[in-house]
Amino acid sequence: MVKIRLTRLGAHKRPSYRVIVADSRARRNGPFIEIIGTYDPLKDPSEIKLDMEKVKLWLQRGAQPTDTAKKLIQRAGL
Repeated sequence: MVKIRLTRLGAHKRPSYRVIVADSRARRNGPFIEIIGTYDPLKDPSEIKLDMEKVKLWLQRGAQPTDTAKKLIQRAGL
């Protein structure tokens, strides 16, 4: 199954995330299919950058977003 989920970047106690499309069996920071955005929770307000065309395309193809990814997609305006 294909999932839309987050992968962690950044230094210790300074996280930033990529929103990716990956196989559900892959590790958190392992191989992925495509990067569709970024999320920086440390900025005020938190910064969410998503390519909405790619998000729509992957959702149409049957990718299932995780709970956190679903909240970010909703906040970004889909």
